[in-house]
Amino acid sequence: MKENKKALRVLAAVCVLFLSLIGYLTYFEVFLKESVVANPYNKRHWEYTNDKLRGSIYDRDGELLAYSEGKGAQQVRIYPYEGLYSHVIGYYSIIYGNSFLESAYQKELSGNTPLGNVTDIKNKLTGQDSYGYNLQLTIDHTLQKKAYELLKGRNGAIVAINPSTGEILAMADNPVFDTNESDLVENWSSLLESDDSPFLSRSIQGLYAPGSTYKIITAAAAIENGYEDYSFEDKGSVIIDGMTIKNFGSKSYGFLDISKAFALSSNTYFASLGVSLGERALKASAENFGLNKKLPFEISVTQSTFPYKNMSQTELAAAAIGQGQILATPLQMGMVASTIANGGIMMEPHLVKRITDINKNTLYSSSAKAFQTAISPETAEKISAMMVDAVESGTGKNAKISGISTAGKTGTAQNEKSGTDGGSEHAWFVGFAPADEPEIAVAVILEYDGSTGGSSAAPIAKSLMEFWLK
Repeated sequence: MKENKKALRVLAAVCVLFLSLIGYLTYFEVFLKESVVANPYNKRHWEYTNDKLRGSIYDRDGELLAYSEGKGAQQVRIYPYEGLYSHVIGYYSIIYGNSFLESAYQKELSGNTPLGNVTDIKNKLTGQDSYGYNLQLTIDHTLQKKAYELLKGRNGAIVAINPSTGEILAMADNPVFDTNESDLVENWSSLLESDDSPFLSRSIQGLYAPGSTYKIITAAAAIENGYEDYSFEDKGSVIIDGMTIKNFGSKSYGFLDISKAFALSSNTYFASLGVSLGERALKASAENFGLNKKLPFEISVTQSTFPYKNMSQTELAAAAIGQGQILATPLQMGMVASTIANGGIMMEPHLVKRITDINKNTLYSSSAKAFQTAISPETAEKISAMMVDAVESGTGKNAKISGISTAGKTGTAQNEKSGTDGGSEHAWFVGFAPADEPEIAVAVILEYDGSTGGSSAAPIAKSLMEFWLK
């Protein structure tokens, strides 16, 4: 009898272990498999890709941006433009793994797909070489180079977008780093220890107070909620619940309507307007423009945030002028400008135009997709006119392109260094051109630049848009 009980206990234990194993394997297959397979440090990638040449990456017009040479374990990834695409394409390294598009499209570039596996079997039987798939990006190489040159060594980012399609035309950051393997090995420790955070993609991972560029979103809230006729006497400063808010240089502008206040970037007007609008309207407008939402994008984007709950009057005032706790990526603010340019519809941003095989057969082709409708076409048209006025006669004059109507909004954003380290404000500009038939929208940020958006970021945006259009 005792022996039977022992046997039953052993059998029960074996059954529990067996069921636990089956349960874990099922959980792994359903929930963990894809993340483990896609992990850039998974050495099975290297074993698999040793048998084939990794796919190349091209710009929208066929310029070669990344390719591989050699066979088997001797295969070397080559980036002819060194660091120019370090935050777009990223790196592919047997030592350090993969980043950005090299990581996001690991399966396609290595050919490790169901179709690729079938092709591999066929090639082995016929003695042919196997290849990964190629990526063609939406990026324009000449525009990317121009954007990087315009940064002139200053830390910051420039994003250029086709407003009607969501195609990323340029996404340039500084600082950058050489993504070729030999340089990574030589400089890895210094890159990790650098105070400039060269591995950070400021375009999609950097979070910044948007400053007065955010007045686009506040103005949209005003128009959509019946505050289009709101007027205010600007005396250069205003006290809201004990907090003093000043215009840049403490300038006073007298009686203002929303259009003139927008062109002059009156902080006192928009702070007062924000208090009148209230939390619900401000938060709804922020989320209509994509804040607090995960953006669909090929590579991971840090979420821009409007984090408030139960806002005080001072929080309402600060949020309305793009200060306080609001944080946004340059990509997000570029999409805000694109949304106005596209009649109120925010398109999904994307970097990959198509995927092709070695014979140039198209396996995937991207298409324009709407992310969400932010505002009505009528509201977009009114804000577009306000942005044109801001360039024609307001703070954005340095973005004016001769012979081309240009829309824009400047921003000078205080940050954690403001007040303790004088002259550390972020300089912003967002805009699009031509204003009547937009072909390009841009966002420019110069990190801790200490100057105004109108004086330093606006001329960069002008040069980039002019270069693209002419």
